[in-house]
Amino acid sequence: MDTQDRTERTAAHEGPLSVAQAEAALVEHYPRLVRLAFITLPPALGRHRRVLVAHGIAQRALPARTRPARRTAPGVPGQRTAPAGTGGGSAYAALRARVLRESLAYGKRPGWWPGRVPAPDRLRHVLPAVWGLRVFPAAGGADELALEQALSGADAATRAALALRRAEDLTEDRTRDLLAEAGVAEPALALRTAERLAKKALGESAEGAGHPLLSGEFDPCFVHTRPTDLLRRRHRLRTAGAALVVAAVAAATLPLELREGPGTQEREAATGARNASIAQRVTDPRNLVRAKDDEWADTSRVDFTVWPARGDRRDDLALLDRALKVWSAPARTVRISSTPGTGTAPPAEPPRLLYAGDVDGAAVVLLNDGDRTVRYTEPADASQPPVLDFARTDDADVVTGAALVVTREGPASRFLLAPWIDETRTRDLLKPGAPGGELAVRGDGVTAAVPRPGAGGTCDSWPVLQLRSSELIVEKHAFLLTDLGDLAPVHLTYTPPPGSGAPARQPREATGAAALANWARTACHLPSLRGAGVRAVNNWVYAQQTLPEGAGRADWVCTRADTWRGPGRVLVQLQLPGTSPTALGVPVVEARDTAACSRFGQHVLAGAGWKGPKSGDWYLLAAGSRKVQRIQATGGVRADANGATMAVRAPRGVKAELRARMADGSTLEGLR
Repeated sequence: MDTQDRTERTAAHEGPLSVAQAEAALVEHYPRLVRLAFITLPPALGRHRRVLVAHGIAQRALPARTRPARRTAPGVPGQRTAPAGTGGGSAYAALRARVLRESLAYGKRPGWWPGRVPAPDRLRHVLPAVWGLRVFPAAGGADELALEQALSGADAATRAALALRRAEDLTEDRTRDLLAEAGVAEPALALRTAERLAKKALGESAEGAGHPLLSGEFDPCFVHTRPTDLLRRRHRLRTAGAALVVAAVAAATLPLELREGPGTQEREAATGARNASIAQRVTDPRNLVRAKDDEWADTSRVDFTVWPARGDRRDDLALLDRALKVWSAPARTVRISSTPGTGTAPPAEPPRLLYAGDVDGAAVVLLNDGDRTVRYTEPADASQPPVLDFARTDDADVVTGAALVVTREGPASRFLLAPWIDETRTRDLLKPGAPGGELAVRGDGVTAAVPRPGAGGTCDSWPVLQLRSSELIVEKHAFLLTDLGDLAPVHLTYTPPPGSGAPARQPREATGAAALANWARTACHLPSLRGAGVRAVNNWVYAQQTLPEGAGRADWVCTRADTWRGPGRVLVQLQLPGTSPTALGVPVVEARDTAACSRFGQHVLAGAGWKGPKSGDWYLLAAGSRKVQRIQATGGVRADANGATMAVRAPRGVKAELRARMADGSTLEGLR
């Protein structure tokens, strides 16, 4: 038990503290208390509301009444505790316990719960309040974004445990004690879950002052402000005035209505006559879900659920009605396509409207029901039947929910961009050194036409979108998307080779020079993934090998494609030196429905034949990921080598089985 724990445990038994002591601790450590509340509170509140609630909880932690402090003897001052500035003083410990209890309880009880707020304290409960502005913490980097997304799916106890361990820097024992005192049923489980969550989101996460929880992304005392929707606010004021008039008229007629008693409407509902309209509710365009224009900037869930309805025909009820009716009961003439694993059943609830407008002469409606995105297209030729395209888009995020394909006209595509995209460019993966070009975007979010990769059957270019998110989401975050034939474009990422003694590296955006050079030698392998429902493709340089005969250095690359439905497939390729910067890597082995080269399969071993440029002799090359310590080959050739790579002479086309010994003593089989 460290000094801080001993101080806090002792202070907990010294009796109540005065309001003056508590106020001093509150003022000095106010940012820490607000941060603890902000991290623990439910992310579903949205960033604006969560900031205000966190400040309110911290301010209400101040005791309401002064209590006399105990004296050990007349005229003898009591024993001094650690000063509040240390973070271990009794005043700060008491305030932190109050903030923790209230933050954990906030998401469990509705606001109207009896006794939640004492009557004399109701005004203090609603403060602070902000009118006409939206407030939110500063946007962070990729690590902060990954951690925020991971926390949004965790329970309050897990978020609190992570805040206490990493933001408050408490020991595991003290964290468990505080959680238990705050009413958490299984504090040890919450602590273990928090540690797993952080490692899953950040890999080998930073510690101490470098931890993402201590960044501006999680600091509700340092906020940005933006105005609310000014037009909507003006409209609400007018609506409120009209509502007062209606309320006055209703109040005058209310006694007449009360004398009528239960009528035919109640009897129809009881007999089920009105229940027949429930099915019609789903296909009524007036019931479509529409997000507010600025909702994406005030939520921790940045995906298709916060896309506002856009397009010049978003209020065309006739078009929307046809789209919903065709989805619910398509005629035989309707052309329907769906990505693997995507159902085409009618929606169970009114879907969300993303877009309705005219693009390239066709009427297009984009709808989302939470798990699927559906595109309804009425061709420009009225004699042609409509088209329905289905794709799984559940569990989307700021990147995989950043764009949708609106139309494919000839050799080009147009995309509808998410409202959080601030910058749009195009680039050619087969020209890694060339700068990107500007891409025009209409006011409704639809881009200019972008050439489709390999549309002519050749692979002499590979156009991709290079997008940058708004700083309200994450700062300086650019990423690449490519069209592989589905509604949702595919996210391209890159994992650099392992460093000397470095921990496992995480996939990063494929916008750097090394990533673009690597993708230039991989892009023309992508056509095999068209129409497969792929969500993201990552290029991982898992090993680098010095070749025999002074032939240079080769890169072993595992290209992994993850689908929206879950299963993934991998292609291991050998990228040899001395060839064209856009020469395709040599395919070594391909596997389907595997966890290899993912966070659930972080170790890989593969081999290939190679001909020496000087001697003309053939070699068996093999390479494993960073924790491989020894490689053994059996079968057509028997050999072994220390380290993560092996090169031995072997007959051309020899069949060998590879096995590796890992750093922890386990065995890894070669990928087949």
